[in-house]
This record gives sequence, C-alpha cells and structure tokens, in this order.
Amino acid sequence: MTDIEFGLDTFGGVTSDPEGNPVPHPQVIRDIVDQAVLADSIGLDFFGVGEHHRPDFAVSSPEMVLAAIASRTDRIRLGSAVTVLSSDDPVRVFERFSTLDAVSNGRAEIVAGRGSFIESFPLFGFDLRRYEELFEERLDLLSQLLTEQPVTWQGSTRSALKDQRVFPTTENGIRTWVGVGGSPDSVIRTARYNFGLFLAIIGGPATRFAPYVDLFERAQDQFGVERKPIAVHSPGLVAETDEQARALTHDGWLAMRTRMGEERGWGPPAVGDFEREIDGGALYIGSPETVARKIAATLKTLRIDRFDLKYDQSKIGHGAMMDSIRLYGEKVVPMVKDMIA
Repeated sequence: MTDIEFGLDTFGGVTSDPEGNPVPHPQVIRDIVDQAVLADSIGLDFFGVGEHHRPDFAVSSPEMVLAAIASRTDRIRLGSAVTVLSSDDPVRVFERFSTLDAVSNGRAEIVAGRGSFIESFPLFGFDLRRYEELFEERLDLLSQLLTEQPVTWQGSTRSALKDQRVFPTTENGIRTWVGVGGSPDSVIRTARYNFGLFLAIIGGPATRFAPYVDLFERAQDQFGVERKPIAVHSPGLVAETDEQARALTHDGWLAMRTRMGEERGWGPPAVGDFEREIDGGALYIGSPETVARKIAATLKTLRIDRFDLKYDQSKIGHGAMMDSIRLYGEKVVPMVKDMIA
C-alpha cells in the first residue's frame, strides 16, 4: 500500500466568480492549467481532464489542455478522465496521445470510456442504438494500435485497416485504462483487453465495489494476462473545516444532482442525501483529517493502486479549488500515507 498513487481529476465544469456569475470557458480552461501546475508542484502523481460537449463544461479536447499543462510541469502524469471512445476514432486517439506522450516526456495516459453523457453521439454523427457495438469495436481496435505494430482489423463501425501502422511511435508505450461505472461485463471486458481498471465511484459506499476488484483479478488470471493496476475516482473537496467544505459544496451538488436527475429520469435527491454521501457514501468532502480518514478507509477496503479526487464541484470558484488542491497534496496525502503505513 506504500506504493499507492494519488491524483486529481477535473471534468472542466464551468466555475463561478465571486459574484456567483459563470466564468467564461476560456478562463475556466486557463484556470485548469494553473490547477495542474499546482498539483505538480506539491508532488501529486496524476492529473486527469474529462471530455464533454455541453455548455456547463469547458473542455471538449482534453489532449489540448493536457499539452498546455505538459509545457508547464515536470513530473505529474497526464491523462483523460475520460476519452469518450464510442464517438471517437481510435486511430486519432492513439495519434493524439502518442503526441502528448512525446511533448510530456512519456507522461501521457489514456482513460477510455463510454462516457456518462451522450452529446457527442449526435454531434459526431453516431447512432445511440449502436452504443455497445461502437465501444466494443473501438476498444478492440485501440488495444491493437497500442502495440505499435502493423494492424489488420475489420469491423462494422469504421473502415478496415490492412497491415497499417500509426504514428508517432512512443518510447515506452502508453499506460491505458478503461473507466467503469460498476458493470460486471465492463470489468470482464477490461480484463480481456488487458487494460487498467478505473472505477468511477460516484454514489454509495466504496465497499460495494469490492466484488468488482475481485472479479477483475480473477478475470485477468483466467484470461492468462498480466495483472494491471486499479484506480478509484470519486468526487470531493477539501477545506480547512468540515463545515466550510460542506457550505462550499452543498448548493452546487444539489443543483447538479437535480439537473442530472431530470435529464436521466432519476428521482430528485431526498433530504439528507448530501450528508449521507459524505458520511458513508462517495463524497470525500471535509477537513483534511476527515477526507484523509475516508480515503484511508477506502484503500483498506479495496485493493487499488491509485486514488483520484475529482476536485471540481459545481458553483465552486477557482480560488476554492486551488485551496482544495493544496490541502489535498500537502495535508491529506501525507496523513493517508501515515494511516495506511
């Protein structure tokens, strides 16, 4: 457990200025770069940037933002969170990330996923009825392209390749994960293609994901492949006190949860849901001591190799997120390491 990595993820959500007004997309993107620079300076291991195609998120091209971050950082690893592979071309995904790997001196990572939003499908001309087929075929092709050898491939969702290589090549390959929300079939598929497992725990206790960790390990052994790392991604925010952290995040969490529920047909959040998710669920919100204890408990429950805090929360300003990053890196992570040593 002493080798566990600690990272940060952002979806690039539109933030608020001190008067509560939405910050323009260009400034949100520049702020993300500054946040990543801070994360690098305090010794965190990974910085992930999400992909979305809707007005409440500023980042539609994570690789471009990550390239800007690479030019201002030295050691932190840089990846997506996630690349929506179903509506992308695996050839272009490889080309973009191999280029990022070059400019960052080997720090690029791919986290591929189906994505929890569907805006990219109509935007790029894909049929949602082929949701599963698109992801399966593109994951298969990506797995072959990552060998950096000539690829011969045929499917029904893009043109075939015959003895084709893609460029630029990399010096040491690209670490690649698959983002999974809790489907056993997705866990098994990730093992079959021999990718790392990136568990998105966004609701409920971490304990309910223990069977997926066991399943992933057993599946890898049955497929006869090398065991790959497991990461966990959960939302949270660190402030000086529990009360301050809850006050900063409550209204934004409620608004986002209500909006997502309306879009996806969920019921509205019940009274006490926010507090329950903090006390025993997937929200890592509180003082450094509170968040550290909760992360340590998760690490003792799940056999994982990386914990990522999804630090951007709805209606939170850039300053509060910078404070959260600093507290996470300088106080929470050292406390967690002491607790699990």
